[in-house]
Parts: sequence; structure tokens; C-alpha cells
Amino acid sequence: MDPMNTQPGLPDSEAKGEARRLIREWAQQPESHEFATSFRDDSPVPAFGTTPPIAQPDHRIVPAWAAGVAVASIGVGAGVTGIGCGAWLVLQGLASATLAGVLMVTLPFAGVAMVATAIGDAISKARSAVTKNMYEGPVTHHTDIHSSTTRGFFARTRNDIHR
Repeated sequence: MDPMNTQPGLPDSEAKGEARRLIREWAQQPESHEFATSFRDDSPVPAFGTTPPIAQPDHRIVPAWAAGVAVASIGVGAGVTGIGCGAWLVLQGLASATLAGVLMVTLPFAGVAMVATAIGDAISKARSAVTKNMYEGPVTHHTDIHSSTTRGFFARTRNDIHR
């Protein structure tokens, strides 16, 4: 079967005769094809034919950079939306904060910090070395008594040292 033949089983001589008839009909209507830019075939389409259907897969070629830009823009949009939602939640929380709410949140942490500090101080005291200094010789004790008096509008101070 010839791939250019539209009707299966048509002999070559009949096909040539059909072509001559179509050309003759077309030539008899000069005004319809003088400046024709399109052709409309209104003949009825057969319900079925001998030609099997041909798969026509859709292979759209998208450049790699365009696909990358699309994926990146979706990611940036989702990230910015997430950051905005997080900021909104933080600001809503700050706007609704009261002293009681702040204390309820921070007091457990302060309690844990106090306990940790007490434990660290106890461990530090337990590990420190005990030092006893023993001195021999005469001991003199000096006691100085300092007293100061401030009087007046322009604060005059007088220091007295008593021995």
C-alpha cells in the first residue's frame, strides 16, 4: 500500500483520473482560489478507517535554567511565607504577653538556674582546699576611728581621724 494513497485499493490509473477531475473542478472556479489563503473541506469525516491511530506524545522542551528558576521561585515564595508566618506568630505572642504570662514562662527556668548554681557552689566548696594559717610572734592591733561631718548649702566636709 502506497503511503501517499488516500483510498486503499485504488489502482494507479483511477487515481490519476481522480486527480485530473479535481484539478479541472478547481480550475473552473477561478474567483474562489485567486487569492485563497486557506481551504475548508466540508466533506463528512468517516467514522473509522484502516489507518491505526498514531501516538502523539507531548514533548515540550523546557530549558534547564527555566525549570531551575521556576523551582527556586517556588522555594523562595514558600520560605518567605514561612518566615512571615513565624514573625506574625512571634509578634502575636509578644502583643498578648502579660506580667503573669512572662513570669509563668520564665520562673521555671530561673528555678532551674538557681538549683544549678547552688549545686555548682556546693561542689566548689567541697573541692576547695582547707587552708589554716598559723602565725607566731607579737600582735599589734591599730584601731583608727574616722568620722566626717558635712554641713552647709554647699556641702563642706570635715574629716576627723581619732587614734
